[in-house]
Amino acid sequence: MKTATVKELKSELQHLSSFELTEICLILSKFKKENKELLTYLLFERENEDLYIETTKEEIEKQFSEVNTSSVFYIKKSARKILRFTKTRIRYSKKPATEVELLLSFCKTFKTLLQKTRSSIVLQNIYMREMNAIKKKLEKLHPDLQHDYLVIWREILNS
Repeated sequence: MKTATVKELKSELQHLSSFELTEICLILSKFKKENKELLTYLLFERENEDLYIETTKEEIEKQFSEVNTSSVFYIKKSARKILRFTKTRIRYSKKPATEVELLLSFCKTFKTLLQKTRSSIVLQNIYMREMNAIKKKLEKLHPDLQHDYLVIWREILNS
């Protein structure tokens, strides 16, 4: 089976009734957890972005609190998993301010974990890579937001 392009899908979806669209969405939600999460965001959480950010931050902190700190390997593996979760949530929103705020939250919590455990070069590289990515993403924001987030970025970097 050849996969259709986005343009082809869009034109075909325009011909369907609302009932048929609902059925297609429900079928999609049954196949992958990520599809269901995206539909949940689009239907329930898109209108209140601040609440979405806060619940995602809480989930990030919860996941970091459950990290096995017995070895650097487990910390690295958990950090990458949490980072994947964070970036998935960022992809749902597609808003630059949300992206910066969630990545700042990740880095802040990750740095706290690094300070509690023996740090390694690998873990520090993950942290610095994300901090540098945040710095680049700040340039895409409105100047007022840039300043506010830059202050937070510097606090996390220097703490």
